[in-house]
Amino acid sequence: MVPSPLALLLALGAAAAALAEPLRFVDCGSKDGTIQEVNVSPCPTQPCQLHKGTSYSINVTFASKIESQGSKARVYGEMLHVDIPFPIPEPDGCKSGIQCPIQKGHSYSYLNKLPVKSEYPSIKLIVKWELVDDQDQMLFCWKIPVQITS
Repeated sequence: MVPSPLALLLALGAAAAALAEPLRFVDCGSKDGTIQEVNVSPCPTQPCQLHKGTSYSINVTFASKIESQGSKARVYGEMLHVDIPFPIPEPDGCKSGIQCPIQKGHSYSYLNKLPVKSEYPSIKLIVKWELVDDQDQMLFCWKIPVQITS
């Protein structure tokens, strides 16, 4: 029996959903927003295995508690309670899926990429991702454990 196109689509959708399971994360100070969900794809298990030379999709759904003309992302690798800045291709939240200006009470899907460079060491660390409003207050801040591997 040949599977129907609908059955194939449902199977592919289920496989994609399995790759983008909502992560368990630690909220590290979201003041001006409320995180609803964090997805890193692909990251089927935690800690996320981040392979060198690969780029990962980040999707954060959050609700804003304030109005803001813009937003800016800051990403860190946290080791021994020290935050080491981690460059991302697009720090402007308004160019990362968020319709600006940000409205109080609205939900947004923030989308970005996390590139893992080949020259990074193979280590365990905490990824800390912040999105700040135009007053430098936290719209969201979350942390997840990761393992950088070859």
